Amino acid sequence: MKPLYFDYNATTPVHKDVVQAMLPYFSEKFGNPGSGHMHGLEAKKGLKQARESLARLINADPDQVYFTSCATESNNLVLSGTLRPGDELIISAVEHPSVVQPAVELEKKGIVLKTVPADHSGRIDPEQIQELITSKARLVSVMLANNEVGTIQPVAEISKILNEKNILVHSDAAQAVGKIPVDVARLGVDFLTIAGHKMYAPKGVGALYVRRPDSLVPLLYGGGQEKGIKPGTENVSHIVGLGLAAELAARDLEREARRQKQLGARFLHKLPQILPDFVLHAKDAPRLPGTMSIGFGGYRAADILSGMVACSLSASAGAACHGDTQEMSQVLKAMGVKPHFGLGTIRFSWGRMTSEEDIDELLNRLEYIFHSFLS
Repeated sequence: MKPLYFDYNATTPVHKDVVQAMLPYFSEKFGNPGSGHMHGLEAKKGLKQARESLARLINADPDQVYFTSCATESNNLVLSGTLRPGDELIISAVEHPSVVQPAVELEKKGIVLKTVPADHSGRIDPEQIQELITSKARLVSVMLANNEVGTIQPVAEISKILNEKNILVHSDAAQAVGKIPVDVARLGVDFLTIAGHKMYAPKGVGALYVRRPDSLVPLLYGGGQEKGIKPGTENVSHIVGLGLAAELAARDLEREARRQKQLGARFLHKLPQILPDFVLHAKDAPRLPGTMSIGFGGYRAADILSGMVACSLSASAGAACHGDTQEMSQVLKAMGVKPHFGLGTIRFSWGRMTSEEDIDELLNRLEYIFHSFLS
């Protein structure tokens, strides 16, 4: 039985062209980009090209792009590098743990943390952020696209309000860059987080867009790489891979997004024939084209996933297991999802390597799981 992968939001396969672009930097172009000899200059050239490619994808100046090890590091760098005791930080109720957890830690150190609620589709109302603002507000962090349900947030509207008040805006765009058009100028953000392994580059590389470097204090100090924002010898091979992944995305971004949206429509059209008691979370919100979070009424996500493993299917749950108990994710709770559907939520996410035949086979195997394995 051919394994089928529907967990692209967790990580994407590394594109074959990305692998080929990286290979020379492990053996032939292995130099330290900080060295002035030919080997170092070759590596430095690779960094420059990657920075330019990523900058073009998000409509930034190359000097505003800083390479990091991952999205988690980028998020931590923004929160810890902009806030001081007494400052106010506002985040959404549906942020990724790499924003929530550093925010909680900063609260212990004197930061005032405020959380803006989400509606039933996981979307944030910009006006509710405005109601939380005081003269001490320093930073607002709202993700561009949600990792669980795919909801796209009105970041440009939020930024318009905050820019007028000179409040910094950060958006975790790890799930968005390479999947939908992302333009930092239109979004109006001060910081934007990028993850390599969500867009067909390898794990272990990310990036951070910084509109003004003087607005950010580094967490680490050392050799001054990345203009001191992220010191340490650069992971050249992975950065080159991220740059090539950005080039691939730029070539057919909107066409590929349409194709993935059509795959979702195909999946949703046939799913009621298998099990009519389900809900599509964030159904009415703008969503990522390759993400569907489905709540199967009356089932437990752990049981569904067990059946999927037996049928060589990979996806993620929207509920966490704790011994004999199970509870919904924080995102589903924030959306007010009923346990009847929330406890049986599975996130299906697909991407460039997914075909119509894969969608049809997914449906065939789900039919077997629900009618035979779980009956």
